[in-house]
Amino acid sequence: MRIAIVPARGGSKRIPNKNIVDFLGAPLMSYSLKAAEASGLFDVIHVSTDSRRIAEVAAECGHPVDFMRAPELADDHTPLLPVLRWTLEQYDLRGRRFDSVCLLMPTAPLIDASDLCDAAELFAKKGSKQTVIAVSRFSVPVQWAYYLDAEGQLEPAQPGMADVRSQDLPPAYFDSGTFVFVPGSDVRGGRIDGKMIAYEIPRYKAIDIDDMDDLRFAEIIARGLSQS
Repeated sequence: MRIAIVPARGGSKRIPNKNIVDFLGAPLMSYSLKAAEASGLFDVIHVSTDSRRIAEVAAECGHPVDFMRAPELADDHTPLLPVLRWTLEQYDLRGRRFDSVCLLMPTAPLIDASDLCDAAELFAKKGSKQTVIAVSRFSVPVQWAYYLDAEGQLEPAQPGMADVRSQDLPPAYFDSGTFVFVPGSDVRGGRIDGKMIAYEIPRYKAIDIDDMDDLRFAEIIARGLSQS
């Protein structure tokens, strides 16, 4: 069995109620739920939350919350892996054991069902034994990066690389922060290690909505896509 877990705790500082903030007329989280539902991949789509209001929105979207997240797993510093593990344990106690998990972020409104289906196909090709993570390619070589020192001066991250042509450097990728497929055994073991498989998505879909600028930028892209 396969489960999609959408982690949507209530606390958010930069955007109040971020997970359910209005996004083009609908709660932000609803887009992830619709994508998961439209994919037809999942036996259960579970919103993991400590917020009654978010649970109400999930129910309004057709996905009532089976149980609330434990308070000790709902602070600013709680990693996601313990949340996934605890969620599987709760379903185990209810007689529902899941072999694979999709961690689907509630702040990924540009991800659609086809992304999930294509990544799931890649996951299956690997025997559902290796993590598949949605990544995107950096627009410029990371070897050209700089840091700012304490005096505000630029320091090259990799000295001597600034003059190397981009075509002579390997492309680098970043975690898009949108979704991951993980073997259930890895989640239960509390570790996601070994080699991960990349599922590449375009950069315009890899928006990490963390503040109002991110939100408005994502809305602009979504409007453009709806008109194309």
